[in-house]
Amino acid sequence: MIDSNKQSSQPDPQLTTVDKLRLLLDITKKISRSLDLDEVLTLVMDTLGSLIHYDAAGIYLIEYDKTDESPYIFKSKTLRGYKIPFALVEPRIKMGEGFIGYVAQTGKPLISPDVHQDTRYFHARKQTRSEMVAPIISNDKVIGVFDLESDTLDSYTEDDLQTLLLLASQVAIIIEKAELYEQVVEKKRLEAQLEIARRVQLELLPEHDPKLKDFDISAYIFPTEEVSGDYYDWVRIVEDQIGIVVADAVGKGIPAALLTAFLRASLRLAVQIGYAPNIALAKVSNLLWDSVESHQFITAIYGSLDATNKTFVFSNAGHNPPLLIKPDGEHRFVEYGDLPLGMFREMRYHQHFIKFEKGQVLILYTDGITEAAREDGEEFGKERLVETVLGGIHLPAKEMIDFIRKGVADFTERKFLDDDGTLFIVKAL
Repeated sequence: MIDSNKQSSQPDPQLTTVDKLRLLLDITKKISRSLDLDEVLTLVMDTLGSLIHYDAAGIYLIEYDKTDESPYIFKSKTLRGYKIPFALVEPRIKMGEGFIGYVAQTGKPLISPDVHQDTRYFHARKQTRSEMVAPIISNDKVIGVFDLESDTLDSYTEDDLQTLLLLASQVAIIIEKAELYEQVVEKKRLEAQLEIARRVQLELLPEHDPKLKDFDISAYIFPTEEVSGDYYDWVRIVEDQIGIVVADAVGKGIPAALLTAFLRASLRLAVQIGYAPNIALAKVSNLLWDSVESHQFITAIYGSLDATNKTFVFSNAGHNPPLLIKPDGEHRFVEYGDLPLGMFREMRYHQHFIKFEKGQVLILYTDGITEAAREDGEEFGKERLVETVLGGIHLPAKEMIDFIRKGVADFTERKFLDDDGTLFIVKAL
């Protein structure tokens, strides 16, 4: 059993209205110094008895049941004068039930001189004979109620109610202040976590562009203002061969960053074992299926670039089709592909083959590039990507990336993309 019989001292019957206002001001000053909601509510209850007599009291705040989104009243930790089982400390009282539910629903205060003559009364305490309840209102919305109970009949007056309403208004301000402070603290905490995730994400990227005979290669992620799931990597397989991956994990924030970290570790292990691209993606897909929730997946292109044979052997797991383009403007999007990684168990991936010709350029990219949109909703699109690449096809790969990025920025007239945009450019010299 929980005994909450501690009560505030009896108010001085000789107190004038001015005296009560001074006491109210003193209480307000005290509670305004704290941002701890539990501490504030306890302080209010400890000093309330100096203003109004009560034998039991409580402050109740409104919460929403996440299972059916129905509003309930739940008791705060601040109770006085109750002796009830622990299981009843936070009764599931719906809107409209009892005095508390009525005031919470209507926003109207009430005084009941004889609770047993009132059909709205919810029997929670045997000794109670009269009761007074005031709404706690913030921004024209009821956020809770203030409840006082007395063991004598007709214990509360209209003056008492006005005093309680004044105190309830101050409590509402403090509650709002405490909640805003908690939101600021939570926002700063999340921003700190996102900054850490962003640093981790950038640390996963290669420190420099790969060097491969007869090829000019460069890659870059154009970041948004938040962490997303874009990722690229390359790894040396043998002297004349490198593995290349460009990927985009679903969603944004820390979950997406974790998915890309998972992909990096898995693919690098697959390279060490010597798996072909299609087998490597199948293994990674199964690992994802076993390890993450069903709504999480990754689109990716992974392949092996061979400098001796001038070939790129790759598999596409639901990713944007690579762009293959010649200096004379002849181009095609290599549309072959399978489903994203992690969508189903035992996925199989096909292997595709590109033979490079002199001067040919391969562009791997994420949808942050092609789906970059202007204010009117028009997207940059694949054909505009082709036009932009042709406009800078004479440039080295690294400068071509800057050229394409400028083209996207000029089109959208925005500094940051809505989604990270990744470019991985391979030029056959």
